[in-house]
Amino acid sequence: MTSSLTDEVIAAGQTPDPFDLFTVWLQEASQTEPNDPTAMTLATVDGAGLPDARIVLLKGHDHDGFVFYTNRESTKGLELKANPRAALLFHWKTLRRQVRIRGAVSLVTDAESDAYYRSRPLGSRIGAWASDQSRPAANRDELVARVAAREAEFGDNPPRPPHWGGYRVTPETIEFWVDGEFRLHNRFVYRLENGGFTVQRLYP
Repeated sequence: MTSSLTDEVIAAGQTPDPFDLFTVWLQEASQTEPNDPTAMTLATVDGAGLPDARIVLLKGHDHDGFVFYTNRESTKGLELKANPRAALLFHWKTLRRQVRIRGAVSLVTDAESDAYYRSRPLGSRIGAWASDQSRPAANRDELVARVAAREAEFGDNPPRPPHWGGYRVTPETIEFWVDGEFRLHNRFVYRLENGGFTVQRLYP
């Protein structure tokens, strides 16, 4: 499989599996991006329908979807609870590529969340307890004091907080974008239809 989509591949009926293609692109980005090749924009909407976006890190992907972890009582967690649909955007500037993903969101299993939580550095595990993510803080000292209190409480073996865990975005569309000269970009979108993905070229 090549690392980019071409008209010839589509015309020959040899359309790459979108998840396999994503894996190839992510591997290539891991070699060229100077920082955080797994960084992705996560877009949600609030109760009034106002879009919200922030950068999170991809922590797993397979044919079931794309996984990230966060405080489920944060703004994004509450928005996803009310409207469990989201969009993801990867932009690898060094490769001049983008991938856009849209779909439904579900919680990963407790076992998956536990396993990933245990893999995190101790400071990050303590931080998940100490930070009331998205809520007002009086000052930096308040956060530092909360970290110290949780360190004293849990030592080097904190359990996973009940409000912290993973989400899986199961794609309904996956779009691959490659920069083209004179802004004549190459765009292909995969759409989930009848249990499988169809693919279509888009005008840039």
